[in-house]
Amino acid sequence: MATKTNAGRFFEDYAIGQKLVHAIPRTVSGGERALYHALYPARHALYSSDEFARLSGLAQSPLDDLAGFHVVFGKTVPDVSLNAIANLGYAEGLFLRPVQVGDTIRSVSEVIGLKQNSNGKSGVVWVRSQGLNQRDEVVIDYKRWVMVRKRDFAAAAPETTVPEMAKALRADQLVIPAGLDFTRYDFALAGEPHRWEDYAIGEKIDHVDGSTIEDAEHMIATRLWQNTAKVHYDLTARPEGRRLIYGGHVISLARSLSFNGLANAQMIAGINGGAHVNPCMAGDTVRAWSEVLDKAETAAPGVGAIRLRLVATKGSSAEMALRASDGKYHSDILLDFDYWALMPL
Repeated sequence: MATKTNAGRFFEDYAIGQKLVHAIPRTVSGGERALYHALYPARHALYSSDEFARLSGLAQSPLDDLAGFHVVFGKTVPDVSLNAIANLGYAEGLFLRPVQVGDTIRSVSEVIGLKQNSNGKSGVVWVRSQGLNQRDEVVIDYKRWVMVRKRDFAAAAPETTVPEMAKALRADQLVIPAGLDFTRYDFALAGEPHRWEDYAIGEKIDHVDGSTIEDAEHMIATRLWQNTAKVHYDLTARPEGRRLIYGGHVISLARSLSFNGLANAQMIAGINGGAHVNPCMAGDTVRAWSEVLDKAETAAPGVGAIRLRLVATKGSSAEMALRASDGKYHSDILLDFDYWALMPL
């Protein structure tokens, strides 16, 4: 009897240059926005109010940048990370066009790196993924790497190819949404008075608040973004018999916590790098802190770019310590996420 089901790709199924066309385009609606805001909750005004967006030079409020990222990411999972042990990191991510309600998003990827682990049971796969809208315009372009199980431990290891990636995007590589204009920005409606010039490179910000993750909300998130990786769905997929919380869930939760202190970091324009440092499980209480890494002016009226390190931790956010004396991440650190945001001057 012919097998019609799909067990997903394993490490030995990938080859450098392989093109992956991911199934099931998705037309996004206001429902995605409402559920995204319910899950995290996202409070940045530009993504919450059409009127605020119009005051900022946009035709309407777009879908939250990370919600768009999750839609694109979720499409890639059946072909890239269904059999993953862990999603390891991101780099060179550009948000090229806002995703609008009514857009139909699809995803494609290319395999750009392979390296078998020394245990011979798994390997790391690097891909470049793009999300495209109904006009075939690229809306999001990023690279990520993921540890994937081998099906056959005896299968020959591929030639190691580790792609070179920039440590960070330059500010002049960021794409500012057409029409964005913060010269009429309403700080009262945005929730805080702090503008671009009020932040100093090297400054650290304790976002104070914490949020305890529940299995139920994580399962809603993974289903919403159609992220079917086994480690997120199947209690038997990990030796401890617990679901691994989807890394994107931690990113969005930390981003929402960062509103307290960074309410005016309205839009994410680029992802310089990101690492899921330690596993997150249901019951963990997530806190967050940020560090200002760089700043740059842009050509858009009233718009500045600010480079931020966003750290999610199970420990005290007030400590704001990333690594121990041996150079390794503290065991409480969950996420180290380096990104560019757009903020009023």
